[in-house]
Amino acid sequence: MTRTVRRTRRPFPWAAGGAAALLALSACSSSGSDSSAKPDSSGSGELSGEVTVFAAASLKESFTTLGEQFEKEHPGTKVTFSFGGSDSLAASITGGAPADVFAAASPKTMKIVTDAQDASGAPATFVRNELAIATLPGNPGKISSLRDLTKAGLKVVLCDEEVPCGAAAQKALDASRLKLTPVSYEQDVKAALTKVELKEADAAVVYKSDVHAAGDKVAGVEFPESADAVNDYPIALLKDAKNAEAAKAFIALVRSAEGQKVLSGAGFLKP
Repeated sequence: MTRTVRRTRRPFPWAAGGAAALLALSACSSSGSDSSAKPDSSGSGELSGEVTVFAAASLKESFTTLGEQFEKEHPGTKVTFSFGGSDSLAASITGGAPADVFAAASPKTMKIVTDAQDASGAPATFVRNELAIATLPGNPGKISSLRDLTKAGLKVVLCDEEVPCGAAAQKALDASRLKLTPVSYEQDVKAALTKVELKEADAAVVYKSDVHAAGDKVAGVEFPESADAVNDYPIALLKDAKNAEAAKAFIALVRSAEGQKVLSGAGFLKP
């Protein structure tokens, strides 16, 4: 009906009564269809604006790739990331830092946010990650096991136990009944890895995904005890998200087959 009354050609000169009726109908229809004549962006499904994502440091490379992909698929959007230790990010969120999405490296750190009722809905596990040992290129220390990290004179770095990678490393050490005194505890996994990359340490216990991301800057050593300390990574929409629709779409991309392909390629395990 709308298409009929919107015809631009003028009607033939009919009888006065019929013309008057048609004009009245046209006027009524036009006044009631002004809003529908303009594009309704709220119902178009188009996304726009900034999406702020707080994510575990180990997700930096893969999430950066997914963020660029998201912006390309949704022109007019911008994804801004804050990467760091999951515990620090969780504390920032509960302290009122503005964010739309939180991706943590463990359920324990996500629980900080859910317990504070700062998440909208239940978090979903989107990947898992396993530990590995990062050594200097060429592995000059001949490290082949977790036990080798206890060798005298070897400078080893661990993540702080409050950080998911540190908690996982300690769990693997406890299961192996090994005691290890690192030269430093770092606040996130990237900081631990950097110590090896800068040759300030001989080895660090990090994630497989971080060894993968470092390329030839380090050598990677797998150890069987890591199977007992695998971390699940949950992701959640935050309650006070300023751009909830775009945030939901970003989470959907992360969990999609396309997103999982990027994450698997970065060394993460499927959930």
